[in-house]
This record gives sequence, C-alpha cells and structure tokens, in this order.
Amino acid sequence: MVEQPMPAGPPAELIFGDWYPALRVSELRIGKMTQSLLLGVPLVLGRKRDGRVFAMRDLCPHRGIPLSAGWFDGENVQCKYHGWKFEPCSGQCTEIPSLTQFETLDPGKIYAGAYPCEERDGYAWVYLPEPGAGRSARQLPDVPELPKFSDRYRSAHLVADLPCNVDHGIIGLMDPAHGPFVHQAWWWRSRASIHEKEKHFEPIPEGFRMSSHAPSANSAPYKLLGVYGEPITTTIDFVLPNRRYETIRAGAKWFSSLTTVTPVTPSTCRIDVIAAWNVFYNVPLVTPIAKFFGARFVRQDQQTMIEQAQGLRYHPGLMLIDDADKPAKWYFALKQARLKGTSEHPLDGPVTLHWRS
Repeated sequence: MVEQPMPAGPPAELIFGDWYPALRVSELRIGKMTQSLLLGVPLVLGRKRDGRVFAMRDLCPHRGIPLSAGWFDGENVQCKYHGWKFEPCSGQCTEIPSLTQFETLDPGKIYAGAYPCEERDGYAWVYLPEPGAGRSARQLPDVPELPKFSDRYRSAHLVADLPCNVDHGIIGLMDPAHGPFVHQAWWWRSRASIHEKEKHFEPIPEGFRMSSHAPSANSAPYKLLGVYGEPITTTIDFVLPNRRYETIRAGAKWFSSLTTVTPVTPSTCRIDVIAAWNVFYNVPLVTPIAKFFGARFVRQDQQTMIEQAQGLRYHPGLMLIDDADKPAKWYFALKQARLKGTSEHPLDGPVTLHWRS
C-alpha cells in the first residue's frame, strides 16, 4: 500500500503591519544574498557595503523570477533573467539593460518590493506591511528589543522550527500548566512538585503582564539565584503579535529573555529565543551551560509540537479551560481586535488566576 502524505495542519490568520525576526545577521555578508520566508512572503536579505541591511521581496517585478537567483555586488541586486538592477533598501530600479535611446521608460519609476529592515540583538527584523498598503510612508512602531539593565552582560540565542501554525505556537509558549509534564528534568521540575499557584495579571498596550512576583519555588534555575541573598522577582509580558518578555531581578543581578513565535507560513512557525544576563557573570562556562540546557528546554517544546501536529492534521475540535488557559483566550481576543482594527482589550483591570503546575 502506498502511504499517502498527510495534509498540512490548519492555517492561521496572520498579523501584518509589524516587525518580525527574519534571521540572524551573522548570516548576512556583503555581496551575498540570503533567502528567508516570513508570513508566506519570500524574502531575500543582504548587507550593503555601507553596512546597511536590506530585505526585498524575492521576486523580480518584471517576470517574477526570484531575485536571489541573480547577483548582488554590495550596492545593487541584479536579476538573472534580463539584468534589471535594483537598489535593495528602497527597491528602486537603477538600470534596465535592454532599453535604448528611443525608449522613454524611466527605470527609476519602477520598484521591486522592499521592506524596512533593522538590526537588533543580532537579528535582522523585517517590517511586513498590510497587503495592499503600497509604498506610503508612515511612522512605524519601534523595532522590538531585549531589555538590558547593565552595560556588562552575556547573551545567547536559540531557534527551533515548529510544524504548527503561529496560534498553537503562541498559546503553547504562554501555557503555564505543561511544565511538569513536557519539561520534566532534575534541573527544572517534576510531577511531584505540582502545587497550586496564584498569579496576578494586568492589561498593557497590545498585551498583558504577569505582574512582578516571586518565581516558582519548584524550578531549580530560580533557586540558584538565592546565592545573591536578594529577593527574587520575575515579570512576564506578552505583546502582540508574537512576543514574550521575561525579566528576573535579584538586586543588581538580572536575567531577561525575548521569545518570539514567528509565522513562516500560515501553517508553520519558528521560535526564536534571545536572552541576556549579568548573573554569574564571572563564572566560567556559564554561557555554554546555559545554551546547553536552554536548547534542551526548547527541544522539549519542539518535540511536543511535532507530536501535537500529528493530531492537528485531522482538524479536531479543541477546548480551552479556565484558569490555566485564560492567557490563551486573552491572546485570541487581542488578535481579533487587532485584525478588526478596534481598540478592544479583554482585560479591563487587574485579574487573579489560579492553577496547579
């Protein structure tokens, strides 16, 4: 019997008009083009001789061939098919080799797709406007950035592809009840450590905040910070379209992370984690140790999503419960308000939730 390929999981409606991390800037070289895919949009990225990074739609406006099939000399991207050249930051056409003195076409009036692109925290962030928005200039939101609280710190990043849509990736990211099951480990927590918890939330623009609180006593990494003899607090923010910020403080010592779940296509996504800290700054091997355990933690989530995707391909009916799934409900409400262009917020003030984990 020939095994038939299983259909893709359900797609999600995507939020345009915001910044998304496309790739690590370490992948960008002068004179080299690198492909990426964001929200189903094919991109080609690179770095010009002056150091600026760029992101173009990876399609020539002439005949639709990918621009990445052509050449980049550090100043202009040239199409392989007919040699059209484009300034990559603006997308403006600079040359059409086939034109003669008898033609009146002005190449400068032709533009390939080009998107705002900025470097932050080692990532190339790309702003993808609403479809049909055209080239109208308007004030863009700030490029997301990892909060840092001292000049000296160490940092690390992790990445994992997920075979599910961005909605499932995000509600998995904010789910407070899966820890003792998905992340069972001597260095994190076990089922035996499950106990009732009370957390306070408050609304913030485009999201919500788990208010500053003492972190879970059944998580080994938090216990390590006790060596500083200072009260330990953690604050977690979720901000549309896809960002989770966590800040842990112990006096002058701190750890912060920014986790994004970025839609690659309507049915798949990618998780990126960038973290910075000054805790244990002078302890040897802290960074490789942190990356080792962090990678294991992310792989546990990735494996769970791979397994979940097997079931989601059959489009099952799903359910969300109170209180552990309340943040997921808030996310869906915030997303719908954003898509509809309204200012509705699911929280009208502080809320207290209880669950066991």
